[in-house]
Amino acid sequence: MEIKTVAVLGAGTMGHGIAQVCAQAGYRVYMRDIEQRFIDNGMKGIEKSLSKFVEKGKITEEEKQAILGRITPTLDLEEACKEADVVIEAIIENPEVKKKVFQEIDSIAPPHAILASNTSSISITLLAASTKRPEKVIGLHFFNPPPIMRLIEIIKGEQTSEETFKIAEEFSRSLGKVTVSINEAPGFAVNRILMPALMEAVYALQEGLGTKEDIDTAIKLGLNWPMGPFELMDFIGLDVCLYVANVLYEEFQDSKYRAPYLLKKKVMAGHLGRKTGKGWYDYTKK
Repeated sequence: MEIKTVAVLGAGTMGHGIAQVCAQAGYRVYMRDIEQRFIDNGMKGIEKSLSKFVEKGKITEEEKQAILGRITPTLDLEEACKEADVVIEAIIENPEVKKKVFQEIDSIAPPHAILASNTSSISITLLAASTKRPEKVIGLHFFNPPPIMRLIEIIKGEQTSEETFKIAEEFSRSLGKVTVSINEAPGFAVNRILMPALMEAVYALQEGLGTKEDIDTAIKLGLNWPMGPFELMDFIGLDVCLYVANVLYEEFQDSKYRAPYLLKKKVMAGHLGRKTGKGWYDYTKK
């Protein structure tokens, strides 16, 4: 199947990043969200990211304009999906909301279209069951920020066909990404391994092992991480970290996935990281 048009649902950090990556690879892209302010912020994010590439000499100004010209922002779900060969859902990490969206796009997208989710923890089989084409539903888990991070986890649901997997794999590689095939399980591979480490960092802080600054420095220099665990949680979003940890704990009933109360308090306070200006660190002062 030849892929020409991609619909990306969601213009947030992941959505607009995925839209940019697809447009950079030469695809015609529709980026859809439910409010104009989300669309506007997404397009500003893409323009800012591409401008950095221009400054670094990775693309020219002309190439930047061509990439932007391949992206159509829209509030209309039908406009976004009616000609799509691939639909990539990148909305809020909520199974009920995602299931509803998959029902809607299943009724709009062409019969040949592949329906993909960027979920970091929700069952692909569950989402596929909301459609009449479960064999064409697959997980394409990008990492933040999509224009920089090279990995895509490809996750097959119970009924995902081998043909769909192969098309998704070829498509992902056409974006310049490295792919790994992961069997469906909560958290997939990266988050299943990462979340216990992040939760343990919060427990260490909660128990007074060290300050968040010292723990971050220790992990960056001792394990060669580009960010410490608290910096990384702020980057991901504390609400997302808490949600994924809860999903893993509910599924495995293993204490290594249990979220510390200190993390829950941050989320209850609305201190979710960089996106709200405050998380473990205060970004309003920078």
